[in-house]
Amino acid sequence: MSNKLKWIQDELHNLQNSGLYNRIRTISSPQGAWLVVDGKKVLNFCSNNYLGLANHPQVVAAAAKAVETFGVGPAAVRTIAGTTDLHMQLESRLAKFKGVEAAITFQSGFNANIAAIPALVGKDDAIFSDELNHASIIDGCRLAGARIVRYAHCDPQDLERAFHDERGKYGRALVVTDGVFSMDGDVAPLDKIYEVSKKHDAILMVDDAHGEGVLGKGGRGIVDHFGLHGKVDVEIGTLSKAFGVVGGVVAGNPLVVEWLRQRGRPFLFSSAMTAPDTAACLAALDILEASTELVDKLWENTKFFKAELQRLGFNTGQSVTPITPIMLGEAPVAQQFSRELFENGVFAMAIGFPTVPRGKARIRVMISAAHAKSDLEQGLAVFNLVGKKLGVIN
Repeated sequence: MSNKLKWIQDELHNLQNSGLYNRIRTISSPQGAWLVVDGKKVLNFCSNNYLGLANHPQVVAAAAKAVETFGVGPAAVRTIAGTTDLHMQLESRLAKFKGVEAAITFQSGFNANIAAIPALVGKDDAIFSDELNHASIIDGCRLAGARIVRYAHCDPQDLERAFHDERGKYGRALVVTDGVFSMDGDVAPLDKIYEVSKKHDAILMVDDAHGEGVLGKGGRGIVDHFGLHGKVDVEIGTLSKAFGVVGGVVAGNPLVVEWLRQRGRPFLFSSAMTAPDTAACLAALDILEASTELVDKLWENTKFFKAELQRLGFNTGQSVTPITPIMLGEAPVAQQFSRELFENGVFAMAIGFPTVPRGKARIRVMISAAHAKSDLEQGLAVFNLVGKKLGVIN
């Protein structure tokens, strides 16, 4: 091996020796309550498929019809020859669903963040960012070149303190927070963050990736949950979780949306969402607008599973959403726990540094409306077995 790349081999060895190396499993079935993983049928507690829509017949049929009509690839960026009438329908429907004036779609939620943040602030400005914000927000902040000011997690008082300390040091200000935090499952106090942002005339942005399809009336998200319609300037969303497809969305103030059509770099320089994906998202919207049944089932499953885990003696952290962390401490323990679960027919991956801080490794269980109560009971029995074997519970 060339000496110029030996450092990579050394770093990979360090990851393996410290229990932080990611061994990626392979899936050979549709997403659902059960998966075939590495050739083995297992109960799925890993996917972000909150409402079970990733393999819903109506969603699949819409994608197949779009392939017949539009083909597979977009063949262009949106601003040249990549915008279909499906894209326009989806953006109009998403805006209506979320109760905002306008929306624009991107290839992923990650792209939505790295499009929006650098378009709104620059080197003479400041971004006030929750210290546990998602990696895509962090990368968007870095790309913007603005002054990055981190405030304590979900702490509006510390946000106020940060504004006071930074007074006079910036031009425009952007406050950005996750809505539901993907590793801990807690919810940002968006109503209080709005009050601080309003006081300081700051643009307010929330990444609602794990709130869409989960919080609010019929899954309309965190802004609906807090009744903040018209008060949040920018809502970032993903179409790869509760919607079961792929893609991202920026919704909110029409001025922001129009600006992103002109200056959102992933919109300008990366090919459009495919027509099958766009059609599938429209079908998912149809299902969400028709009934709250799936959202209601998601929360029913969540409350049952969490209560039973806690009864068994597991620590589920600060979560108040379907994201259910089982806190285990060190990464090697979490990885061993995950392996034992898999051997007993449950697929739930370990999460460790750098995704979460050192000493806060966990198994993250993702509950879905696709789970039957019998699935959850089976999973709980395995967690109980492994937890006692490894001395995590008594």
